[in-house]
Parts: sequence; structure tokens; C-alpha cells
Amino acid sequence: MLETVWLIPLKDLDDDARAIKLGDVAAMELAAGQQDFVGDPFKMMLMGLEDESRLPYVIEAAGAAVGVFTLQAGAATLAGWPDDDSAWLLRGFLIDQTRQGRGLGSLSAVAAAREAQKLTARLGGGQDGVVLSVNERNPAAKAAYANAGFLQTGRYLGGSAGPQWTMYRGFGD
Repeated sequence: MLETVWLIPLKDLDDDARAIKLGDVAAMELAAGQQDFVGDPFKMMLMGLEDESRLPYVIEAAGAAVGVFTLQAGAATLAGWPDDDSAWLLRGFLIDQTRQGRGLGSLSAVAAAREAQKLTARLGGGQDGVVLSVNERNPAAKAAYANAGFLQTGRYLGGSAGPQWTMYRGFGD
């Protein structure tokens, strides 16, 4: 049975609650080879807190932090999308090594797309969906995104870790 995931927006927390969540993030572990595809989760969350266009989230399941991601407005071309403004960029998506293989990646990716849709409705950004890039050497992540309704739309060669697939999930999907 799949768990329920909760998305905790770090920018909406007070300083004490944010510090607790960042402590949870600092304890997350990357699987072997995962460092090639995603940066340090703690640093990613700090960068997200500093950048106005980024919204960092902690993913929780069963009362524990299990992952992180960031939604970014105005940056979709970083994933090989043709323009920056028609889609949210999903970046820095990570499920803690000890929680992988349970379907939490797909469940969290669906939740991230729903959150992006709510943000568009609330902020009026005009985005129609969410785009991401996934490294060609990371088939498990590509499968998780596909299970979450993301469709491969092209190939992106701009990533520092090598060729990537551009994947997109529209809000109507």
C-alpha cells in the first residue's frame, strides 16, 4: 500500500520549524551514484530559500522527512523546454536512499505537479504544467516520473551530468 505524502513548503514555515526541517534534510542520504544526478539536498534547500523564483519543499510520509524538491518559476528552459514561462521547473527532486523503492518518488512527483497547479491558480503565473529533466543514466527516476504521468517530450543536452530526457506533465493530465 502506498503511503500518503505531505509537501512542506519551507518558505511558509517560521524560523524554528524551518530549522527542524532543514535538520531532517541534512540527515538524508543519497544512494550510490545519485550524486551524479542531484546535488546535496541541504544545499539545494538553502539555495531555494535565498532565490525568490524557487519554492523549496520537504516531502514527508508517515511523519518523517523522506525527500525534497524545488519548484521554480521562469526557468523551464533549464530542462530543455522551449520557453521559461509556460511550465514550472521541477528540480532537485530526491527521495532519501532509505525510502527508495516504495513508490514514494512517483507519489511525490504527482503531488509536486498538483502543488504547481495550485500555485499557478494562486499566483496567476499562467503555467500549463511542470517540466523536468532526468539523466539518461537514471532509468529508475525516469520510470518514477513516467508512473507519475510525466511524458518524455525530447532530449536535453545542456546538463552538466550528460544527456537528459525532458519530461512534462500538463495540469490537465
